[in-house]
Amino acid sequence: MTARDVEQVQEYEQNYLERARAVRLDVMDPGEVRAAVDAVVEAFGRIDVSVNNAGYGYMGAVEEVEDEEIRRQFEVNLFGLLDVTRAVLPQMREQRSGHIVNISSVGGFVGVPGFGIYNGTKFAVEGISEALAAEVEPLGIHVTIVEPGPFRTDWAGAHSPARPR
Repeated sequence: MTARDVEQVQEYEQNYLERARAVRLDVMDPGEVRAAVDAVVEAFGRIDVSVNNAGYGYMGAVEEVEDEEIRRQFEVNLFGLLDVTRAVLPQMREQRSGHIVNISSVGGFVGVPGFGIYNGTKFAVEGISEALAAEVEPLGIHVTIVEPGPFRTDWAGAHSPARPR
């Protein structure tokens, strides 16, 4: 289990010591991505499943959003997912097995006004995941895209211009 705030997942490690490790991971830090993968392989000798769930929503009209926010949205929602995926694939390839689960969104196949940048990140996740699935299937590795619709979470968090900062 990984999280930027490792305390959020330490309970799982304590309750499932034989099957879980709590590891700090900020997907925007490639060094932390590699260290997290190495920690899992060291503890368990393999990686069976990788779930890419990092992401957040950013709302605003495409012409109005700031460059910095656009880049950050892609860094977290897409490039973080790619860094984690590319870090676990050598281990899964060596094992000739594994399962990558990429959390996308209904926003990955339906564009909505005010969510264009978020939609762009999720459309990219969809396309990359579909291509990756075909690339790794002969190696015994599976890829699943999860596409949830709207439900109540802190998805937009502090990064949303619709929420007070």
